[in-house]
Amino acid sequence: MIGMDSIGTRVVPGPLAEPLKYGVYTGVELDLQTDDAVPAAACLGLEPPRFCGQCGRRMVVQIVPDGWGARCSRHGTIDSVELGRR
Repeated sequence: MIGMDSIGTRVVPGPLAEPLKYGVYTGVELDLQTDDAVPAAACLGLEPPRFCGQCGRRMVVQIVPDGWGARCSRHGTIDSVELGRR
């Protein structure tokens, strides 16, 4: 949901901001996603999110030696360092 900050500027939620509407590993709406849809590597924390949790679009993901970065064309970027995942 798009909100407003304290000075009236529109705030767009990031790709992994709660509440998520889409599965970040499948791109399927969470209401329709089955429990076994998430890959095993993702459950183990070895796979970065590939889809935006807000719109379900495929994100551009770059793997770097110390983590990963992902960018949604609509909802911005997220880095594994921001989430505390390495």
